[in-house]
Amino acid sequence: MSVEDFGLPRLWLLRHGETEWSKSGQYTGLTDLPLTAEGEQQARQAKATLDGVRFGLVLTSPLQRARRTAELAGFPEAQPEPNAVEWDYGDYEGIKSSDVRKDNPDYLIWTHGVPNGETLDQVAARADRVVERALGSGVPHVLVVAHGHFCRILTARWLRLAPIEGRHFILGTAKVCRLGWDKKTPAVEAWGL
Repeated sequence: MSVEDFGLPRLWLLRHGETEWSKSGQYTGLTDLPLTAEGEQQARQAKATLDGVRFGLVLTSPLQRARRTAELAGFPEAQPEPNAVEWDYGDYEGIKSSDVRKDNPDYLIWTHGVPNGETLDQVAARADRVVERALGSGVPHVLVVAHGHFCRILTARWLRLAPIEGRHFILGTAKVCRLGWDKKTPAVEAWGL
């Protein structure tokens, strides 16, 4: 039996292309940065990975780096999904985690969080709403164009794992992932294409 036999959708993820801050390693949450020239090229290259898949629903973070990635990857009509924005990093917006670790060597965003930003559970609640939308879509293939940490947390929630487990899913800029099923068990089918 295939996934289609169970009527379950596949959830495809596309992280936005490179920005100046993703290139430098700065936390980029709600700051609305454009793609670099390299980021635009990465988005065009992602199109080849997605060609041939008939998406019944394409969602994008409303931030310009995700919207432009969706457009260049062949989805100019992607629907804005406010729940798919990146983690609000609060006081750490624009800061490198390596700089935070100078004062706190044990710092990990997954366990320490961010001051005056969203908690991991708040980001997970948004991810859960995106998962619910995909599962209730009635279409075989859903694409979400979003952000690094958000996609990692979304993957954990798709797999019915605690959101902290997103730390195990590293995702480069403009990389594609396919989340699906092993019979009726949520699974990662492909990662970082």
